[in-house]
Amino acid sequence: MRTIKTGIAVALCMIFFHYTNRGTPALAALAAVFSLRADWRTSFNFGRNRIFGNAVGAILATALVLFQTATGNQFILEIIGVSIGQMLVIIICDRLNYHDGIIGGTATYMITYFTIPMNATYIYGLNRVLDTVIGSIIAILVNIVLSAYVLEKIKASRFFPKNTIEID
Repeated sequence: MRTIKTGIAVALCMIFFHYTNRGTPALAALAAVFSLRADWRTSFNFGRNRIFGNAVGAILATALVLFQTATGNQFILEIIGVSIGQMLVIIICDRLNYHDGIIGGTATYMITYFTIPMNATYIYGLNRVLDTVIGSIIAILVNIVLSAYVLEKIKASRFFPKNTIEID
């Protein structure tokens, strides 16, 4: 059932982004996939960690782009800066016990840094964090709506023969 809930959450992210013209739903869909767990409480905790890690990644990527812009976009600064920034994402998440946010923070750091438009640095980073919040919230809501309780009620209804729906 978690596979189906994940598919629904990704589809809802895509629909939301399409109708709100937010651009690519990549980070929201990834946040939904990472956040959707067996129950809504676990989803909430994974979503919180994902949001924190993504915020760290987006802030560091934005800071690096601002620094490079101020110093003339030298390639050697990019190589050193990206490497150090990546290490900082891991260190910050690790030190603050957000270990589950490291992978997401790393992904957001790289995606934000390598795709950030030069004229929209901090807004772009903020929007990437907002994308993660949207995806995590969608995953939690899907998990609440399709909770084991609701699915048990559906399973017990006369619409499905016994033992045709498996609940995780």
